[in-house]
Amino acid sequence: MVRIALGQINTTVGALEANVATMATFAARATEAGADLVCFPELAVTGYPPEDLVLRPQFVRDNLAALESLASATRDGCPVLAGFVDRSDAGLHNAAGLLAGGEVVARYHKVRLPNYGVFDEARTFVPGTADCPVRLGSSALGISVCEDAWRSGPPFDAYAAEHVAVIPNINASPYHRHKIAERLEVCRDRARETGAWIVYVNAVGGQDELVFDGGSMVVSPQGDLVWHAAMFDEDLLVVDLDVPEADPAFPGLIVEGAARKRPPLPDPHRAPWPEGPEEVYRALVLGLGDYVRKNGFREVVIGLSGGIDSALVATLAADALGPAAVRAVAMPSPFTSLESREDADEVSRRLGIRLDEIPIDDVFKADLASLDPLFAGTEPNVAEENLQARIRGNLLMALSNKFGSLVLATGNKSEMATGYSTLYGDLAGGFAPIKDVPKTLVYELARWRNTRSDPPPIPDRILTKAPTAELREHQKDSDSLPPYEELDPVLEAYVERDRSPEELVVDGIDAELVRRVVALVDRAEYKRRQAPPGVKITPKAFGRDRRLPITNGYRGRAPAG
Repeated sequence: MVRIALGQINTTVGALEANVATMATFAARATEAGADLVCFPELAVTGYPPEDLVLRPQFVRDNLAALESLASATRDGCPVLAGFVDRSDAGLHNAAGLLAGGEVVARYHKVRLPNYGVFDEARTFVPGTADCPVRLGSSALGISVCEDAWRSGPPFDAYAAEHVAVIPNINASPYHRHKIAERLEVCRDRARETGAWIVYVNAVGGQDELVFDGGSMVVSPQGDLVWHAAMFDEDLLVVDLDVPEADPAFPGLIVEGAARKRPPLPDPHRAPWPEGPEEVYRALVLGLGDYVRKNGFREVVIGLSGGIDSALVATLAADALGPAAVRAVAMPSPFTSLESREDADEVSRRLGIRLDEIPIDDVFKADLASLDPLFAGTEPNVAEENLQARIRGNLLMALSNKFGSLVLATGNKSEMATGYSTLYGDLAGGFAPIKDVPKTLVYELARWRNTRSDPPPIPDRILTKAPTAELREHQKDSDSLPPYEELDPVLEAYVERDRSPEELVVDGIDAELVRRVVALVDRAEYKRRQAPPGVKITPKAFGRDRRLPITNGYRGRAPAG
């Protein structure tokens, strides 16, 4: 039998000392639990992803020194497996280090380097070329890192041939909806191929636009999910694996941990993983909270309009940071309805957050007067509408400068996709929590959150009234966009699944709708480049996931339906 601890921790990129201290604390707990090995996530020393920090030689040296510091700090405890950046004659490696007795006793270099979506590992790392079998006490183990497990082949084919009993796979696998089901299938495939236990350890926490959701798991050689850690929280999961002793001819390095008692284990079973809107909501709360805290902000400021998007963002912020850290500002214009003002006030009251009101009527009139000589003889249009949004953005940024608050933009993915947003207006901000959340999902999340407290934070009227920017009389979103129930499926297919306009029409979507939506998306690329970062919750978010040229003469053709 081998006792393995899965150290699911929240690291910060570049915070080497803090990351080492977290691992040392978890390692001490694992030792007290009688673990033979504690495993930490991919690049846990540096945090993930370190991006171009890796190109700084001093950063690499400091990370290697931090690894040695972790080895020293855990000298008298159980062996530790942790991710770090290694250096060899071939170049820099995404590596896993096995620490025991105060030393780094084995180094494994990740063989498969992902270079798609949010991943750019081929930019900074070179792949490893060898497996790393280890005999831990009497048990045969094989070390692997994240992407190594996503396809058959090295190093798992070598581990199968060596009859390894346990394969720790350390990860920094970012969240998107349904990702955990994909990971489970990967672990099941590798377990059945190798006949080994797969110990999948994932990171947890927010890092810029990425959220790592945890969900570490242990999968049996038969492909069964036997134990799992929590999602969206740090966790130390300690499990006993009944495995045969290693063959005396097993080729791996022999590692002996410090002798220790094996106290009885607490029940390793955890509550079921969250699903549906709860899963997404918790990802948004974690991503927002960590972005604010890890970047040193103490409060956020939000323009609270009385609409669904700003109400959801205010609720997320209050849940992530506490009501005292959330400041809302209502900025009514001549076109703001009384019910919107009432709804903004009611949201702030229910959440217990501060709400200030700054009417923008006088500023709007003054700006129009300044522009009157140039606008004379023209009809009012989006210029006058967007002027209101820019006044509001200016006021929010002034509060940010004065009080050190982080401005939260409140735009959703449907708006970002179609350009239904104003540069230097509602696009202004340091972080956009629902940037990757389609409008229809915004409503799902709001309704789910309303079931979690009494009174619900978002009044029913906000959920039932027609969406509107209120930048002109009787304006509705449907004046400029297709109904969201029609729009969002087209956006999902075109943006996230890269379906061509022709394919969408063949799939049965109205050709005129396809032409209209595709044109809106393609024209808005320049706006998205200037948008703040936001939490990634879909398989393809705007930003690192989807990189298209702004100057782009290619257009798909949507044939007549």
